[in-house]
Amino acid sequence: MINTLIVPGLDGSAAPHWQHWWAASDPHALTVDLSDPHRPVAAVWEVELASMILAHPDCVLVGHSLGAILIARLLTQWPHLRVAGALLVAPAETAGADRIGHFGPIPEEVLDLPVIVAASRNDPWMGFSRAAQLSRAWGAELVDLGFAGHVNADAGFGPWEEGRVLRNRLLAGPLDDTTAPSRFRAAYGYGTPDAQLSRARTRTGAAL
Repeated sequence: MINTLIVPGLDGSAAPHWQHWWAASDPHALTVDLSDPHRPVAAVWEVELASMILAHPDCVLVGHSLGAILIARLLTQWPHLRVAGALLVAPAETAGADRIGHFGPIPEEVLDLPVIVAASRNDPWMGFSRAAQLSRAWGAELVDLGFAGHVNADAGFGPWEEGRVLRNRLLAGPLDDTTAPSRFRAAYGYGTPDAQLSRARTRTGAAL
């Protein structure tokens, strides 16, 4: 049974991206095949994602970068779709971006389902304060990933088990808005330089 739909962003999520690893190693996950990932068309991507949701209702959506924005757009426009939750990782700012500006303004309405936004403090595609502002607008839980770049292969993210932990919380039911963020920071040491350095070394293979 499929319980997770992986939603790539601009240029897709080929190996060694963590989304590729997740889809390849989790028999309950599928990657949404989005047309022409190098030249995305918002309306086409929305129909393709909606079709996958209709085929696999009550899944958690796991979007990265532009995929996270696609999810927010779709759930704002089609709130009746049966989605168990959404994990939005390193959302990408569309305003002023040459390749994705045509997606239009990012919606800032409450999403009527459990949502986690996992954001980095040095993401070149969106500042942390902007990600935090969108998280509040969407009624989402914000998870601070520390200094994690764009949370992609260039930032050293291949296998990313923490993402599955976040997904599992969405599958488990409603989020606790007051305590969950601090629990995740405590569990993984987010916000502490030593823990960030250790995770970065592990991601890039410098340490086990």
